[in-house]
Amino acid sequence: MRTSLLARRALFNPHPPPVPTPPWTRPYRIQRVTPLDHQSGLGNARPLLSSDQLRRAIRSPSTHAIVLVAVAGALIFYFANLETVPVSGRTRFNCYSAESVREVGETQAKMVRYELERQGGRVLPDWDPRTRMVKRVMAKLIPFSGMADENWEVCVIEDPHTANAFVLPGGKVFVFSGILPLVGNDDGLAAVLGHEIAHNVADHIGERMSQSIGVNFLMYSLVLLSAAFGAAPFVMQIFGGTLMDIAFGRPMSRLQESEADYIGLMMMAEACYDPRQAVGFWKRMDKAQQGAPPEWMSTHPSNQTRIEKIQEWLPKAIEKRESSDCRTTTAFADLFNRARRMGIMIEA
Repeated sequence: MRTSLLARRALFNPHPPPVPTPPWTRPYRIQRVTPLDHQSGLGNARPLLSSDQLRRAIRSPSTHAIVLVAVAGALIFYFANLETVPVSGRTRFNCYSAESVREVGETQAKMVRYELERQGGRVLPDWDPRTRMVKRVMAKLIPFSGMADENWEVCVIEDPHTANAFVLPGGKVFVFSGILPLVGNDDGLAAVLGHEIAHNVADHIGERMSQSIGVNFLMYSLVLLSAAFGAAPFVMQIFGGTLMDIAFGRPMSRLQESEADYIGLMMMAEACYDPRQAVGFWKRMDKAQQGAPPEWMSTHPSNQTRIEKIQEWLPKAIEKRESSDCRTTTAFADLFNRARRMGIMIEA
């Protein structure tokens, strides 16, 4: 089976693919590292500060003042950039503007297209039924997203081996054909695309970028402390990064995924799609996925957790669908389709 674009990504991973490292930044040869000469003394790791020097530095009034100013500045910066997530109402830290996030999305979209061309991928034409299906569903969802002013572009990629879809900031929609058999119909596709649009409605990209500031600051602080006490800073950096990801990164990612499920479910219901079809989609995804990691190790909630949550939200989603007068609209559409099949003319 051929290697498809982004085939390493998990099924239906909503996060945009990472920007690959440019070729000119990669090392072109491997040098043999010789052991340090023990006689020279360089082979023995020594702390940057002795214990006496470290104690004096900690007790210094200048150190206290610097720490106080740094903490006060960090708190002011943090509280000044708190905001509320639309629909869910969650309070979070986000220091990136919508324009900055949109520029990141534009860059990532260009990289996706570049990788697609480099690997000889094929974009389905506008007349293809699969492209028309995606555009039809997007046209109904966008008015209820609050993002109608974005420069929306739909790109459906011919790749039956990849079940994936994502929407980058700025309205760039990428759908791999491998996910279409799993969605089943327009309602199932609305569950997928509503979820992906919801990531942009909630500005999860900007939140992740903001979160990385605090995580990186804490990580590099630990590395410096380990170096000061003579520990192995590179070991701390390697294993510390993994621990930070498990402790902070992945739980936040799962929270955002659940939040996007909720926002997307309400969005598809308001657009007159059947929110119950989201349960069926995730059941089919659960059967399609093989060897999924435990939820605590994953960036996504388990499929079973998602199904349970969606079932909890269904009463509210159905109520929202009914308040959008979908019953009248759907009834008229069914009547029109039956009359058309029977050759009956309906007078206005």
